[in-house]
Amino acid sequence: MSKYAGIWIDHRKAFIVFLNKGADAIEPEKAETTLTIESEVEKHVRLSGESGTRKTPYGPQDVSVDSKIDDRRHHQLREFYQEIIRTVQDARKLLIFGPGKAKSELEKEMNKSKSLAPKVLPLETTDKMTEKQIAAKVRAFFASYS
Repeated sequence: MSKYAGIWIDHRKAFIVFLNKGADAIEPEKAETTLTIESEVEKHVRLSGESGTRKTPYGPQDVSVDSKIDDRRHHQLREFYQEIIRTVQDARKLLIFGPGKAKSELEKEMNKSKSLAPKVLPLETTDKMTEKQIAAKVRAFFASYS
């Protein structure tokens, strides 16, 4: 029995579809499982003291606060990606798709692991999708994958 995983991801959440090839003959209810992982990543917010325009020649003087916020956000994203990696580590092949940069950032984290790097298939860029559309895309992809 082979286990494949498709991951639709953005910076807010990841929707994971597991396909268990061969399980549909034995236990049809275990042939496909879905899981949603929400991220704890803070939104990037403009601080009240920040200048929205560039009318002052020197701009706001809160660079250290911005870097702390960016560091915290980066750390939260890394924890989000590590949670996804722990969830899909036993999959045979991984399809990663979605809008934005999150998919390439996740791939970069996965490539740090020698066991996961060969499992990752080429990334695909897609728009926002419903959960049913995501599941259908993963089923269609792995049905044609050999």
